[in-house]
Amino acid sequence: MDAIKKRNMNAAVEGAEVDRTDRAILRLLQRDASLSNVALAAKVHLSPPACLRRVERLKRLGFIDGVVARLNPQAVGAGMLVMIGVVLDRSTPESFSAFEKAAAKISGCMECHVVTGEFDYFMLIRTRDSESFNRLHAEQLLYLPGVRQVRSFMVLRNVLSTTELPLAI
Repeated sequence: MDAIKKRNMNAAVEGAEVDRTDRAILRLLQRDASLSNVALAAKVHLSPPACLRRVERLKRLGFIDGVVARLNPQAVGAGMLVMIGVVLDRSTPESFSAFEKAAAKISGCMECHVVTGEFDYFMLIRTRDSESFNRLHAEQLLYLPGVRQVRSFMVLRNVLSTTELPLAI
């Protein structure tokens, strides 16, 4: 999303009036976006047309970014989760930009974040198993531009994973 569109969306969200019913809709859709409009309307005590108008408004204002299906990683051959800390050799806008463009093309890269502290970036990568991660590391990660150091942390067990955001609105 370009910076102007993002700034306009943030301004719309900040100025938007969100009531208890809107928050209930957002909570319910975070838990199960496959709810039909009729079922959602019943749960928030609105008529289906009124509920649909609210959902469309929440989308228009940018509270709802999209609706997707969460897949089972093991079922689709992406059961291994690896967290990767990356340190760049220089902290310049050009080196950050080059790294970010290349990181976006890494197979199985689910997230990439600029962070503070010891690392410049943290990446979350999904792959089939340790062997496929080793291939990915040798063929793609080692060739990311401007990288001084890569540290990999293979997840042994998932304790908590959610897409549900706390609603502080």
